[in-house]
Amino acid sequence: MFYAGDEGFVSGTLPFVAAGLASGEPVLVAVPEPNGALLRSALGADARLVRFRDMTRAGRNPGRIIPWVLRAFVDEHAGQPVRIIGEPIWAERSVIEYPACVQHEALINLALADTSLTILCPYDATRLEPHVLRDAERTHPALAAAGLEMAGQPWRSTGYTAPEIVVAEYNQPLDEPAGPIDVLPFDIGDLSMVRDFVADHGRRAGLLADRIADLQLAVNELATNSIKHADGFGTVRMWQDDGHLVCEVDDNGVISDPLVGRVSPATDSDRGRGLLLVNFLCDLVRIHTGSQGTAVRVYLMR
Repeated sequence: MFYAGDEGFVSGTLPFVAAGLASGEPVLVAVPEPNGALLRSALGADARLVRFRDMTRAGRNPGRIIPWVLRAFVDEHAGQPVRIIGEPIWAERSVIEYPACVQHEALINLALADTSLTILCPYDATRLEPHVLRDAERTHPALAAAGLEMAGQPWRSTGYTAPEIVVAEYNQPLDEPAGPIDVLPFDIGDLSMVRDFVADHGRRAGLLADRIADLQLAVNELATNSIKHADGFGTVRMWQDDGHLVCEVDDNGVISDPLVGRVSPATDSDRGRGLLLVNFLCDLVRIHTGSQGTAVRVYLMR
């Protein structure tokens, strides 16, 4: 749903929520908090019937949204149709976050295809760049508008593109950092050294002890994946960039399933749990995978 301003947001989302409440559907609104406050005010007493989450927190890492926001709400109400408003892309999103956001929007169509879910994704047409709105047309099979000239009945998106294609287009090599980098090669006997390497950088970056522990656990999972699923070795690189401590784990393995790390793996699978945990622990996760190997880059705010 493309909207213009506060009035457009409210006029486009309020009927969606009201229809869900009228039909007895559980409703979740996961949007940046200024928009959450607008909708709560418009709902009045009915706001207590709706679950609200601030997407700038719950979805800071786009890789968390499918498992820890959308699927969690669907599973909580198993067997019932549910209704969700999710706004994962807002004007303050950074350039480094954006590719993961687009991949997220595309992957919803795969990850939640087996659910009785109706989801509305608002896009601020007055503040987002034109290429962001074009990507929205490619990742959503149906479009709507509120507070704009084309407002009216929803229409089918002629630009809708298969999720796998969109994900592949944004699976690009990650930019090289501009500043100094520390590098640590590792193999099966070096996991404790990797954890110490990460902790030392965390302390120098001023991270709190619990965040250092989160980063150690995340990088340990990535390094273990390199040992188990690549050729038994890899490289850790660390640096600081624009308020983040950044860690990248490189190996020669290939990730073939675009949903790895965004959905819970089958109980008989030995793949996917590590990346799921990494998405939960980190503020951003960027991945590039291909025939030459895989780079997983994680960010923690300093």
